[in-house]
Amino acid sequence: MEERLPSYLSRKNGDLWLTEDEYDNLKISYRIKEIVFDQKSSFQDVMILDSYHFGRMLVLDGIVQTTSVDGHIYNEMISHVPMAMHPNPKNVLIIGGGDCGVAKEVSKYEEVERIDMVEIDKLVVKACLEHLPAVSGNLADPRVTYIFEDGVKFAADKIQEYDLIIVDSSDPIGPARVLFEKSFYQSLHQALKDDGIMVCQSQSPIFHGDVMKQSYSRISELFKEVKMYTAVVPTYPGGLWSFTIGSKQHTEVNASKVNNKDTQYANRQIIESCFSLPQFITEKLK
Repeated sequence: MEERLPSYLSRKNGDLWLTEDEYDNLKISYRIKEIVFDQKSSFQDVMILDSYHFGRMLVLDGIVQTTSVDGHIYNEMISHVPMAMHPNPKNVLIIGGGDCGVAKEVSKYEEVERIDMVEIDKLVVKACLEHLPAVSGNLADPRVTYIFEDGVKFAADKIQEYDLIIVDSSDPIGPARVLFEKSFYQSLHQALKDDGIMVCQSQSPIFHGDVMKQSYSRISELFKEVKMYTAVVPTYPGGLWSFTIGSKQHTEVNASKVNNKDTQYANRQIIESCFSLPQFITEKLK
C-alpha cells in the first residue's frame, strides 16, 4: 500500500524528512527516525516526531514548535527572566504553552500559588505529556489548572487578577496573529495587577524584524517599563530569538532568583546579560 504523508513529510532514499517552510523564503529540513504521534485535532495537525539531531519534537501543521534538545532554552528564558523581575509573583497566567515547558519552569518557584495555563488545543497538551517528557517534564503540579479555550477571550474577561502573564505563542500567522495585536496587549494590561508583568516571544530579530519592532512598540504604548532580551535557540530560524517584557512598575531584575532552580541554560549571569542587545536590534527599536 502506498504511504500517505502530509506535504511537509517526504521519503528520500528511504529516509523520512520533515521540511519546514519559513514564509516561502527558507526551507529547513530534518531527518526523522520515526513518527511517534500523529493525530489531527479540531485546530491543526499534531505530531511528535523523533529526529536525529534534535530528538523528539512537537510539530504543528508542519512547523517545529519545540524539541527535546533545545526546548529548555526558550522555556527557561521566557519564564525565569520575568520571574526574576517580579519580587513576589503568586498568580501566573500562561497563554499557549501547550508543550507544558513554561508551566514546568514556573512551578519551580515555591511562592507561586496558582498557574492557569490557557491552551486552545487539548490534544497538544495530551501529546506532550505522554510523548515529550524532555520538555513537559511529565508535569503533575496541583497548582497548574489546564483551561482549554481561546486565550484571547479568556484574558479579555479578567481584571487585575494576575501578577505575571506569559504569552507562549506560535508564529503570527493564522489564528495566532491576534496574539500580536495591540488590543490583546491591552487585555493583558487590564488582567494584570497594579504591579503586574507580561512577557511574550517577539520573533527573530534577523528574519522577523518588523514583527519584533511592532511588538516592542505596541507594548511600549501600554506599559511603564519595556525591556527586550534575547536568547539563542538553535531550532528557530536564525537562532537568535527575542522576548519583550512589559512591566507596570518593576524595573529591577533579581537574577539570583534562578539559583537552585534546576535549569540547563538560564543562570544569574545569563539573566543579567540577556538585556544587552546587539547594535542592529537597538537601531531597529529606535
